[in-house]
Amino acid sequence: MKPLRTTLIILFAVVVFIAIGNGQWSNSRAAMMGTSGGSIPVGFGATFIDGEAFYLISMTPEVAFGQLGVGLDLNLRFNTKGKLRAGDYSKFADYLRIIRYIRWAQKGEPFYIRLGQLDYSLLGHGSIVYNYQNSASYDLRRTGVELDLNFDKFGFESMYSDITDRGLLGMRGYVKPLKLTSLAKVPVINNFEVGATYARDLSKDADITSTDSSGRGLSIVGFDLGLPILSYTIFKSSLYFDYAQIVHYGHGTSVGINMNFSGLGLVDIRGKYELRFNGVHYLPAYFDALYEHDRFDPVRRLSKSDMLDTISANRGYYGEFIISILNSFYIIAGYQAPYDTKNDGLLHAELQLPEVSGIVIRGAFDKAKIGRVFILDNFSILSAEIGYKPVRYLLVSTLYQQTYSNRNPDGSLRPDGSFIKQIRIEPKVNLVFDF
Repeated sequence: MKPLRTTLIILFAVVVFIAIGNGQWSNSRAAMMGTSGGSIPVGFGATFIDGEAFYLISMTPEVAFGQLGVGLDLNLRFNTKGKLRAGDYSKFADYLRIIRYIRWAQKGEPFYIRLGQLDYSLLGHGSIVYNYQNSASYDLRRTGVELDLNFDKFGFESMYSDITDRGLLGMRGYVKPLKLTSLAKVPVINNFEVGATYARDLSKDADITSTDSSGRGLSIVGFDLGLPILSYTIFKSSLYFDYAQIVHYGHGTSVGINMNFSGLGLVDIRGKYELRFNGVHYLPAYFDALYEHDRFDPVRRLSKSDMLDTISANRGYYGEFIISILNSFYIIAGYQAPYDTKNDGLLHAELQLPEVSGIVIRGAFDKAKIGRVFILDNFSILSAEIGYKPVRYLLVSTLYQQTYSNRNPDGSLRPDGSFIKQIRIEPKVNLVFDF
């Protein structure tokens, strides 16, 4: 029971710590709610990047018309001499990424597609692609795509991280075989699911190691089984088994249980807990929230895969929960770690507090290599936003983001391989409307 207790302690500690907010929350909330509405945030302020001050004009409107959702991200950063920040708009991809996203429907619906920045992409139960972000910092923004087809008897999930370059490709197909037999009408077990996943990072930097610099890319394959054990209107739960193989390296398996409670639209609770059995040269959830950060060290010319040769067989655990109360209070948290290795946990957490007297608070936190959870370093991403609504349709807020980048202001890689803290402090005026 110790791993479970440790997981719960860390998750609740994060909830207390992160009682501040962030702009990333809106995407996670929309994914759960799927409601129509919109906002037109306009920001005027200052941003400090690599120690240099920039005056900022920002517009990030988001609107949803039923199934259609659109978000933009236009940032104009001027230095003290009145010139645009070097590297912000130097190539076609920089203009393309003004489109934060365009989506149709929500993940899990019969047809879902999203084009733009990918926030916490997931395939299957997350053993291969888990909470992946293709835009971990301002200078690493990319335009990707997600496409899912979900039918009664079978379905398909897919994602690609960068439509303008070689990036991460992920695909998962699944089938419910009992629905093709005479057992199709048997409750619960007729939803038994069999899936297969293929993910490949096509980047030439994905698998450069101390023994191989061919730039061949890196692939992971896997299959999974899922069996529902409870299936009621307000409560559902299932058991699952996952197997994954990192090609040319090692493999691992996981078994777990998930649950989903929906209390008459008042309280929604989702959670899961799984045990992981990792073989030599294997990492679970290899393509995670910080993968774009960890993929390649340009100074040592080593990619994340080089550490796989140093990993021995181990066991680990993972816990996750999502709580929504009255569609106004949200907690999203997940923590994973090996049993026998210290300072190697991976945490993701989000929080949205209810609006009280016009005050809005929300936030998110991602961190890898956890020893002391709340130390911010180049293995962490923190975003927060606090604001006030003087009237119903107006939100005045300040956005704070802290990330780390290995690039200079002109977009070039830092020759010493170091990561520089990027702090973004952005006052904003948001016009919020519902329709």
